[in-house]
Amino acid sequence: VEFAESGGGLVQAGGSLRLTCIASGSISEIYALGWYRQFPGKRPDLVAGVNRNGDADYHNSVKGRFTISRDNAKKTVFLQMNSLKPEDTAVYYCNDIAHDEVWGQGTQVTVSS
Repeated sequence: VEFAESGGGLVQAGGSLRLTCIASGSISEIYALGWYRQFPGKRPDLVAGVNRNGDADYHNSVKGRFTISRDNAKKTVFLQMNSLKPEDTAVYYCNDIAHDEVWGQGTQVTVSS
């Protein structure tokens, strides 16, 4: 399964964005899906994950501001990002947490101060 991310853009600090990730195939059997972000020169870091039951977990830096969700029927994973900060500026990717060997194009999020 491959993933295609969209929804990024330029937003002022305090603003919101909703990222969308569409899978090329079924995601129903994928136990945990995640949103990652990558800063220049770094590897992607997991910021939010959601399992098949809808249980979610978050990196401390985004807790209370980001919400991850999945719609298996639509083969889609979402990341609602509120109260954005300049330090959230990064390229965002989604992936199968257990099998993250292949990455999509990502979507750039830029938060201005």
